[in-house]
Amino acid sequence: ILGILSSPAMADPVADTFLKQVDLVEHDLVGLARAMPADAYDFRPTSGAFEGVRTFGEQVKHAATMIFMTAAIVLQEKSPYGPGPNDNGPSDVQGKARIVAYLEDSIGYARKAMASLTTANHLDPLRTYFGSQSRIEVAAGVAYHGYNHYGQMVVYARMKGIVPPANRREGNN
Repeated sequence: ILGILSSPAMADPVADTFLKQVDLVEHDLVGLARAMPADAYDFRPTSGAFEGVRTFGEQVKHAATMIFMTAAIVLQEKSPYGPGPNDNGPSDVQGKARIVAYLEDSIGYARKAMASLTTANHLDPLRTYFGSQSRIEVAAGVAYHGYNHYGQMVVYARMKGIVPPANRREGNN
């Protein structure tokens, strides 16, 4: 159904499990980023408890930036992109096309990280901002942090009359 990109016959079951999570994140997060019109990327809610929140485009950039940074920790590499202003990545990534491409690149980098997971290394301790965490604890952040921002993006999209692609099934709107 999702057009899973990872091979069902991966060499390691840990890598396979986490690659499938990245497939889901890609399906939902990238799908929603593509569905939102370009002129709505600067949208941020203003009524209610939304003071100081990121715009839709900033939500996408932030999610992508954290995917890059999380994957880099898993790989024990320096992230290709630092947190940037307000943890939203490079300030020169602007406009829907560039922001979506940045998100897609982060997904590719996350795939590299998840493919590096093995039954032998998945519990190795890694140094993180939050202290020592196992490699799979860090890897799980791609999905749980991605879905935190996906949830916020869904609210923005629905406020703009956009039904998220992941919810475009009969009776599920």
